[in-house]
Amino acid sequence: MTELSTLDEWLAHCERLHPKTIDLTLDRVRAVRERLGLQFDVPVVAVAGTNGKGSSCAMLEAIALKAGYRVGLYIKPHLVHFEERCRVNGQSLPAAELLPHFAAVEAARGDISLSYFEFTTLAIMRALAQAELDFVILEVGLGGRFDAVNAIDADCALITSIDLDHMDYLGPDRESIGFEKAGILRAGKPGVVSDPVPPDSLVRHAQQIGADLWLAGRDFGHSGDRQQWSWQGRGQRYNALAYPALRGANQLLNASGVLAVFAALRERLPINAQAVRQGLATVELQGRFQIVPGQPAVVLDVAHNPQAAAALAFNLDQMGFFPRTHAVFGAMRDKDIAGMVARLAPLVDAWYLCDLPLPRAATAQDLAGLLQAHRPAGAAAPSCHASPADALAVAQAAADPADRIVVFGSFLCVGGVLKDGVPRAHSVRGG
Repeated sequence: MTELSTLDEWLAHCERLHPKTIDLTLDRVRAVRERLGLQFDVPVVAVAGTNGKGSSCAMLEAIALKAGYRVGLYIKPHLVHFEERCRVNGQSLPAAELLPHFAAVEAARGDISLSYFEFTTLAIMRALAQAELDFVILEVGLGGRFDAVNAIDADCALITSIDLDHMDYLGPDRESIGFEKAGILRAGKPGVVSDPVPPDSLVRHAQQIGADLWLAGRDFGHSGDRQQWSWQGRGQRYNALAYPALRGANQLLNASGVLAVFAALRERLPINAQAVRQGLATVELQGRFQIVPGQPAVVLDVAHNPQAAAALAFNLDQMGFFPRTHAVFGAMRDKDIAGMVARLAPLVDAWYLCDLPLPRAATAQDLAGLLQAHRPAGAAAPSCHASPADALAVAQAAADPADRIVVFGSFLCVGGVLKDGVPRAHSVRGG
């Protein structure tokens, strides 16, 4: 093979290797992991779930950093640059530092065909394993049981909210999906579930394998008022906590699960209350109900399934009064687009639909057809655009200063308006 010298070249190589984008098995990854001698000598947390994974990972990272630990994080997908997926001590690892790990995976795989996700996951995990770290956080991708991250035996598993997504691969209902997510649990190891109503299949699997299951409402929980909240778990309690800096109604559920993880790992990774307070107060994560202040306000949210869209609708409803809401929307064709639109349609006055640069993406015209059933009589027809940035520009031109614009859907939609930096909020109509 011709020697590859840039990250873009390696990523293009990874895309060509395997005939299927998603091919559910751990056999290939385990084989290459063994050839690499890939293992971690520090506590590892694997984070799975339908929604809330990214926010939970960001809180785990922020709190551990404030406690003085050296932290590695694998988080995905990226919004703009691939390097966002690999963070060491709060910073994305530069592309040049990732290249040796791609080369090592290529050398180790031999005749084993790896998917893009498997190859890149192994490269990033090798980068983290060779960094001088105290704590590693690995976000699971699709499912859990057959996800490439699951080739590593994590010291603790965190499973966030579970809902219907990727049903072609994970099954038709929450019970099927819950069983797939439960695949990251390990016998004798703590498994924290922050979903307040977990599927029975998840609980049964944990009991069958002998995992130490931490359930919200049974083993840990939270309470509070509008000013502050408290957390209590097995033999531990935190009082008078400020709300997480990440906005949104579900972030307290995520934060509660995160604190349960630290409680479960306290023998190996003790965390003090000050680190909890500082971490939650300063945590940042782009694209999760991210509000760009200005006129009009712009809200960025990677809600790409009905549950996440419902949470976004609730959060928008809590923002206060805006004369009009403009929505920039792009999504993958295999998502429940009608379910997402149904949640947001009552709040949206004008739609700006966009194409996305992937074959599996729905076109703006596809979205317009699906939106038709949810458009009130007499409402203006949605406009269609070649890119998220184009759609946002038209929305900004149409919006009054007191309005708001919400950009939501696929990571590619939100990333498309972030590629040149956080969009400057301004109203063309307002001068």
